[in-house]
Amino acid sequence: MTQPTRSSIPPQLPPTTEEDAINHLRLLRSRRVGPATYRRLLGEYGTAQDALAALPDIARAAGVENYEICPLGVIRAELQAGKAAGARLLSNRDSQYPMTLRDISDAPPLLWCLGKTNLLTRPMIALVGARNASSLGTRMARKLAADLTDHGYVVVSGLARGIDTAAHLGALPRGTIAVQAGGVDVIYPVDNTALAHDIAKDGLRLSEMPMGLQPQARHFPARNRIISGLAQAVVVVEAAAKSGSLITARNALDQARDVFAVPGHPFDARAAGCNMLLRDGATLVRCVEDVIEALTPPDPAMPLPEPAPQPRPVLRNIAALHNMILSRLGSAPVAEDQLLRDLAVPATQVAPALVDLELDGKITRQAGGLLARAV
Repeated sequence: MTQPTRSSIPPQLPPTTEEDAINHLRLLRSRRVGPATYRRLLGEYGTAQDALAALPDIARAAGVENYEICPLGVIRAELQAGKAAGARLLSNRDSQYPMTLRDISDAPPLLWCLGKTNLLTRPMIALVGARNASSLGTRMARKLAADLTDHGYVVVSGLARGIDTAAHLGALPRGTIAVQAGGVDVIYPVDNTALAHDIAKDGLRLSEMPMGLQPQARHFPARNRIISGLAQAVVVVEAAAKSGSLITARNALDQARDVFAVPGHPFDARAAGCNMLLRDGATLVRCVEDVIEALTPPDPAMPLPEPAPQPRPVLRNIAALHNMILSRLGSAPVAEDQLLRDLAVPATQVAPALVDLELDGKITRQAGGLLARAV
């Protein structure tokens, strides 16, 4: 088994001073600070250093006493681990940070990357599906992935068993990106160790999570939004009626991405999710031409437009809204429209707050649009 070459070059930090880079990572790693809160803090306080100084007071106003920001030693250890793994820390201010990902509302501010970061500047399509995929499904995924790379696309997937594995294998010779739920230096599942090493050498592995973090169930929905956010479109090959692949497809729709699905037999549970997507308007895929014909031909030389700046709500108001939502949710599921009526707050304000809480593992979203507080 070939091991990835370890670089002696330290990870590249955001294009500022090293102290500023440490402050940004420390802010992002502090408790209860996710991508959305990170951006709001920087919008309100201007610098990561000032935002860190304000965090304890903000937490106290939200009812959290004795709040402590992420220790400096933890950040230095993470940077050292990234250097040891040969990984690069990519900032959203870096020229290689993909515009497609920067465009989504909850884009990760920092990404650990292992491999060829130049792949991020090429047009991308996500290909996802069932872990317990059928033989026919894996063959379809591998063929689609190879054909997509022949047309100039990089194939993005999640390094899971089944369809993800087939997609990476089909695309590896010409370009594939694996988005990991844990640290970029943690290979999961272990069955894909050899594949992960090959991707680090000839493709790209990336993660927003700290180095060394073992993936947990709540990390995968957050990972899925990056898969769809990187891509121009998402293709689902096989998926059960309740699966992570459908979460990726839902994220894609929320991010204004095209969704494609490969049809399957109605009696095959692994095709139920794809058939549901097709019923709801996804584009049917029989071969790569169905995808290519529905998309604008990729033009790597043409930059995507910068997203229009959005007004940032005051962070204290966001914290108060989070507390209001959590106080009205329990273990018994509640319909989202009922929650909106109870809160008497505009849906445009509640929707991003629900996303923040879901990504933070505070609430769970169930079938039929039902919401419950995580146990």
